[in-house]
Amino acid sequence: MMRRAEQTTVQPVAEPDLGPLPETLRRNQPLVPADSVAGRALVTVIAILTFLAALAAGAAELVAGASAEWRSSISREVTIQVKPNTQRDIEADVATATAVAGADPQVDSVSVYSKEEAERLLAPWLGTGLDLVELPVPRLVVVRLKGGITPDLAGMKQQLAEQVPTASLDDHRLWIARLSTMAGTLVVIALAIVGLVLTAAALAIAFATRGAVASSREILEVLHFVGADDRFIAREFQLRFLGLGLRGGAIGCLAAILLIAALGFLAGYWRASPGGDQIEALFGAFDIGWRGYGAVVVVAAIVAAVTALVSRVTVRRHLSGLG
Repeated sequence: MMRRAEQTTVQPVAEPDLGPLPETLRRNQPLVPADSVAGRALVTVIAILTFLAALAAGAAELVAGASAEWRSSISREVTIQVKPNTQRDIEADVATATAVAGADPQVDSVSVYSKEEAERLLAPWLGTGLDLVELPVPRLVVVRLKGGITPDLAGMKQQLAEQVPTASLDDHRLWIARLSTMAGTLVVIALAIVGLVLTAAALAIAFATRGAVASSREILEVLHFVGADDRFIAREFQLRFLGLGLRGGAIGCLAAILLIAALGFLAGYWRASPGGDQIEALFGAFDIGWRGYGAVVVVAAIVAAVTALVSRVTVRRHLSGLG
């Protein structure tokens, strides 16, 4: 009996198989879900808003660059208008005005519009096929100034007033002021659009963050009451939404750059056509340059930064309400 008792061994009790732990209880799982339908929807919204803001920023740079070219071109030209007078020889007056302008050291070149060329300038307003013999059409002398200097046209105006009383000098200051006002207004509108889009992005991110906080409310309350640092919890949400903002901003930024580049390519392709000439006259070569593309990238970075900041502020406010 003793031998049989000694040979008896105690078998360990098998633990019940509980299966794998739930996803929310496993270690090294993120506090905020790594991916979800709401997260993908937020990326789409951020991409669309970034795309719109980037286009507005690119348009502002395009208008600003075109306006600078317009003003630079117009400021280097002045126009002498010689009005016809029955008591004077208009051809002699045009020749005298051309000589006065050509003698000025600030002038680079002088070109005279013939009577036929001056009449063609009126065709868009008066139509074609009209007999303008009886119409007193003024003659134009276009004066191109040298670059890199600040012109002083007082002496030229005085000489014209003395030698050609029927001539008047237009330095295009009124047009330059109007162009500056128009371009400045368009740039301000574009920047306002960028600000509105960023505001809309901030509101969308705030609602998305509140939704994420509401879905994890029980976990946050437990972590908060057991002493988890608010900065740790807020940092988890901030990093998560920063990733979403970077992804959406990159998609929107890339789409905007591709669209702007495609429009520039099409403008260059249509440059030989009349419509292309008008586009080039308005917007130049339709190229926003490196500064414009840099502005597009900056807008995408700002959207990502706003995403992270708004999510952090929203979570901190929620956690402060728990305390």
